[in-house]
Amino acid sequence: MIGQLKQWDRDFFIYLNGLGGERFDSFWIFITQEDTWIPLYILFFVLIIISHSRKNIIIGVLSFLASFALSFGVTRVIKATIARARPNNVTEFKDVIRILQEPSYYSFVSGHTSTSVAITTFLVLVLRKRWKWIYIIYLWPFLFAISRVYVGVHYPSDLIGGAIVGLICAFICYLLYKKLIDTNLKYPGKR
Repeated sequence: MIGQLKQWDRDFFIYLNGLGGERFDSFWIFITQEDTWIPLYILFFVLIIISHSRKNIIIGVLSFLASFALSFGVTRVIKATIARARPNNVTEFKDVIRILQEPSYYSFVSGHTSTSVAITTFLVLVLRKRWKWIYIIYLWPFLFAISRVYVGVHYPSDLIGGAIVGLICAFICYLLYKKLIDTNLKYPGKR
């Protein structure tokens, strides 16, 4: 059963990766770069700041950063524990797949996916009652994750695992955030 799942994962990866073509390479390389998204990260901070009262801004910003840090840390532990080679480092794939990047660290779970899903989900949980349009930001982790298959560095299961890690970390940080905000509202004069 496990062997069959691994084979499907590999076959699906090869299929998806093979859909790419040179005319789309620069777009997907652009999408997969963390630096590309700096304006979006700034927008996220601005949204947190303008959606919180002055006394709660620090709680909002620190909880947002915690969702990133927790998902990043959990991802690193899982990667080191599972130690799955990336597709671009599998010798038998060298002539079969398109490789546009060559990171060497482990594959499972996708850090791009886990961290982007974590901070996006945290923001959606915090801001969904204020701005109904906030759900559109899920487009970012979706594109970010897909780019990792396109450039040849992650299997589909890496993305699914990363999304699950991101969701769990976001909910943990959101629960902590709510507790801190509620405490701050209950005891506004005490710090």
